[in-house]
Amino acid sequence: MTDGPSCSIAVVGGGPAGLMAAEVLAASGADVTVYDRMPTLARKLLMAGRGGLNLTHSEDFARLAARYGDREKFLRLALETFPPAAARAWCKGLGQPTFVGSSGRVFPKSMKASPLLRAWLGRLAQAGVIFRTRQRWLGWDDAGRLTFDTPEGETAITADAVILALGGASWPRLGSTGDWVPLLGAAGVGIAPLVPANCGFIVEWTEEFARRFQGQPLKRIALSFADRSVRGEALVTARGLEGGAVYALSGALRDAIAAGAPAELSVDLRPDVSLADLAARLAKPRGKQSLSTFLRKVASLSPVEIGLLHESAHAQLAQMNPMALAGLIKAVPLRLMAPAPIETAISTAGGVAWDAVDEHLMLHARPGAFVAGEMLDWEAPTGGYLLQACLATGALAGRGALQWLARR
Repeated sequence: MTDGPSCSIAVVGGGPAGLMAAEVLAASGADVTVYDRMPTLARKLLMAGRGGLNLTHSEDFARLAARYGDREKFLRLALETFPPAAARAWCKGLGQPTFVGSSGRVFPKSMKASPLLRAWLGRLAQAGVIFRTRQRWLGWDDAGRLTFDTPEGETAITADAVILALGGASWPRLGSTGDWVPLLGAAGVGIAPLVPANCGFIVEWTEEFARRFQGQPLKRIALSFADRSVRGEALVTARGLEGGAVYALSGALRDAIAAGAPAELSVDLRPDVSLADLAARLAKPRGKQSLSTFLRKVASLSPVEIGLLHESAHAQLAQMNPMALAGLIKAVPLRLMAPAPIETAISTAGGVAWDAVDEHLMLHARPGAFVAGEMLDWEAPTGGYLLQACLATGALAGRGALQWLARR
């Protein structure tokens, strides 16, 4: 093992949380080096920005904070440190003004992550931040130095403080592998198991349905589970169901399955049509039309929606009376067997327990080491809340490190 260069503050992880911590630190005049295992930085951010980078949300602060559920109380200081208004101002300062979409979500006008990231990395470099890529963090050695696996071999560096922002375990090919869990566990840090969040679910489709309809969307539907109902869209996959409406319920569905049984999701294929109205339409004479043609014409059902009815009712579908058929269309039961694999999820829940860090996100078991981003035990729906919390916790961890160093 060789000794690498000494630095004041090391940021391990070059995603949004780590880069925001680096920005806060560099603005104070600190010497900052960012280490990342991948050849380039913020790959997950770039992937997320391919369809339009959802930076944050425009709703009032109280409503936004409530989106984090029972983790709101832990995240509140971070969100107050770097609220949505600060995120928009920061983005504008990088030459990327924002706009509010029809759903209240906030996007850069360019609708891309790449120009924002280029400007951000450029500003950090001008502030003196050093970037070290292809550096896989291995933990601490017996002397308290940070160790890395690098192309040149194993290297150790000393740092006055460290920000850990290594992400969760979704999209591992982009760098978030979750392999930090045993490293922190060995250091005595409490960690909740990483589980998929904003994820799809496994449904045991028949072979025929999966073959015919994988990749087909279910549009303008409503999904219900327990006491929650969400309108939106979903996508049939070869192994199950995914999409925005599914993601909105994924935490409750995942937890119900983890409790020991498959969860039953109810799909309303026609949420804008009442049960009585739909039954009246279905009571019209069918004549010589096939059932599929009849359902397509009187209920405006697509082939995949009709296929979904057959999946649920099988041979009984043709014998249903109008009211029973309308009831099925309004509440198709889907038995969800398990969440889709964590590597396919948009984000992860679980991570460093909140009682393992102080209010400024410093690890009790490792003074001078701070945690930010998806490494912490929180989850949020899509809609800008994920990136908002990553940026906010990065800013809070950076300020926490500066305060800790000042006290020393």
